[in-house]
Amino acid sequence: MSRLWSRFGARTAAVALLSVGVAGGFYLGEDRQTQQEGLTAQVGLQVDQAEYAYQRDRQADHQMDSAKQRAAEYQAKLRAAAAAKEAAERAREAEAAAASRKKEREAADAAAKEAAKPYDGPIPTSCEEYSGNRQIGCALMLQEGFGIDQFPCLDKLWTRESGWNHKAYNESSGAYGIPQALPGSKMATVADDWKTNPATQIKWGLGYIEGRYDDPCGAWQHSESTGWY
Repeated sequence: MSRLWSRFGARTAAVALLSVGVAGGFYLGEDRQTQQEGLTAQVGLQVDQAEYAYQRDRQADHQMDSAKQRAAEYQAKLRAAAAAKEAAERAREAEAAAASRKKEREAADAAAKEAAKPYDGPIPTSCEEYSGNRQIGCALMLQEGFGIDQFPCLDKLWTRESGWNHKAYNESSGAYGIPQALPGSKMATVADDWKTNPATQIKWGLGYIEGRYDDPCGAWQHSESTGWY
């Protein structure tokens, strides 16, 4: 704005000076008519030149302002494009992370389902399929409220621990009997004949399993993963 007014003032001053020159020439010159016409033409030329320069400068300013505006708009577009690209990248990363978490959950669920089935072999129809201490163990297990489907797990567990031998003794640890109670005297909470009676040992062992692992298959699963129960 100050530049525009400066130019306008310059033009006004030029016209005023030329006007003064015309007036002076009118009174001082001998050929007043000729001088007046010459000065008038000169003033018109100067005014036209000043107007041209003024319009040229205005156009230059307008072009400069337009260039600045276009540059600002271009920079704004660049920033918007960069922001959109960053947002899209974050969205892709979030989707990838979500897919990875889903895969991990599915793998964990599959592992949990697999772990929940420690035994998937044949299920006996009754305890009559067994004999000796196994048959006693099967019958007592049913009396304790476990289903027949739990006996294959109990069979594997105590076959590993003692081979269902009610006199089995581990010299290194001191564990004793079918369930390998440590120490064996724990089984006295059921009856005093814990050293010789397989039924006493089995009852104690089933109580231990229920209190610690809920059922024989839970105990077998733990034994599979750690080597003990």
